[in-house]
Amino acid sequence: SNTMTMVMLQWRRLASVGLLAIVVQFICSADAFAPIPASRNNFLSRQSLRSSLYAKKKSKNSGGGFGGGGFGSSSPSKKKAPRGKSGRGDLLSTLNDDDSKKKKEKISRTYVKSDQEQLLNDLAAKSAETIIGRAVASSPEYNSPDMDPFWQLLPSLISTKFPTASDADLKRVAKMVEFSLGSRGLLEEDVVVDRWRPHEELHAYMPGLGAVEPFLDPSQLALCQQLSENYEVITKEYEALLEQRFDRKGKDRFQSVTSMNYDAGWKTMVLFYNGHRIKDFPYNLCPVTTRIMESVPLAGRIAGFNRQQPESGIPLHSDGNNMWLTCQMGITVPPHITNEAGEDVPSAHIRVGPETRHWEEGQCLLYDTTYEHETYNAHPTEERVVLHVDFFNTLKMTKLEIDVLQYIYDMREQFMKAEGVAKVGAQVL
Repeated sequence: SNTMTMVMLQWRRLASVGLLAIVVQFICSADAFAPIPASRNNFLSRQSLRSSLYAKKKSKNSGGGFGGGGFGSSSPSKKKAPRGKSGRGDLLSTLNDDDSKKKKEKISRTYVKSDQEQLLNDLAAKSAETIIGRAVASSPEYNSPDMDPFWQLLPSLISTKFPTASDADLKRVAKMVEFSLGSRGLLEEDVVVDRWRPHEELHAYMPGLGAVEPFLDPSQLALCQQLSENYEVITKEYEALLEQRFDRKGKDRFQSVTSMNYDAGWKTMVLFYNGHRIKDFPYNLCPVTTRIMESVPLAGRIAGFNRQQPESGIPLHSDGNNMWLTCQMGITVPPHITNEAGEDVPSAHIRVGPETRHWEEGQCLLYDTTYEHETYNAHPTEERVVLHVDFFNTLKMTKLEIDVLQYIYDMREQFMKAEGVAKVGAQVL
């Protein structure tokens, strides 16, 4: 069928751009390649298949590049991938056992060359019938060479990773996939008409999460309670990190992590990037902070300690993802200042939508960054420091939805890195 043809073309494309190892790791280790009954001895065992695939993985693959925003778009590599004896791409050659050494071995079974390709076809056909498969098929680029291979393979990846998830369980995830593939008509009316939420900037959107508000009650979340209860310990851990703020190469761990931050006086000591730990970071200096942060499903580009210089602020913007919430706890908050009217007022504030709040040491602010927001530290000499945590909306999303979204983010990041994107930030989703 046309669907199967396109899926197999995408497998070839993956092999050509160096993504073979990713697909092998997540599909060949999953239930899609469960042990075959001994009576069907014309199939390769899962272990021998995996071994031959990883042997092929060691061959030199060419790379590609991503461009654009959102999830990014891929382009085929200009270099030709290594070919098997049959002249087909690496993955298909391996699945069809195109290995001259193996063909010289004496084997006591009948080998049907198309069996492994049929396994992939069966998996793709089954996955195409799921709600995620139908969501991907809704794309105008579906069944065309322009279809990003990540999306084409996503139904198979999710089906193998979450084999017991039902269509009902994944209904909102499927709508998020449709939105990411261009179905902006899925934006709900309350989002479109809200002047404080720039809906044209939404690049990752899950319908059906219900009513929202700029600031939320932090007492709803154990995260906020644990941070406040451990404020003094976290502050001491921050001070310990300050003493070792330079890494072994002499680079300052405080960085301006986006272009907007360079001129805004905002720098971050990143503890987690895209939800992952940072290689060689001294987590031994901040065990309590790390444990509490890892108690929630981390999301976003960065999580860590943010410093705002005196008389500086982050300009008005929105973050464009309605599946995340942001928590900030005050670590060091500068004292009040006297305004032009002679009033004693807080020196540091954040405005989210129409509401303005002020940080307090040891207290958390919880807010939705799909609203436009901005910050400012008006103190002339003292900086403001907060612990910043982006995480999936555990108040509205199910655990399964969050697990699937974390998996999608992780896979997308790996695909993009394999195609040559060194740093993966907002482009992930």
